Amino acid sequence: MADEADADGSDGNDEFERVRERAVAALEEGEPISIYLGLVHENGANEYYFGNDVDERELREAATEQLGMLTRVLADQSAASVEEIAELAVERAEAMNLQP
Repeated sequence: MADEADADGSDGNDEFERVRERAVAALEEGEPISIYLGLVHENGANEYYFGNDVDERELREAATEQLGMLTRVLADQSAASVEEIAELAVERAEAMNLQP
């Protein structure tokens, strides 16, 4: 998602809105069993929502699938490799010191 105008004249904000609309439609149309939503606000505040309709045995697999998807998307949209994104994510997760 670019901040500058794309070659077709649209800007990154338009792309962001399209992605958000597609995500909302997918939630309304589908039968998701696991949802993760992370919000990063302009002021730097973060919010995380993680919900699952899976049993404990399936939770790790569902969470790992979501983590892999996010890592792949971030690598595709940046100049970083999957490995670089994963390393940065590990560093950030450790710095956050989240507890269950």
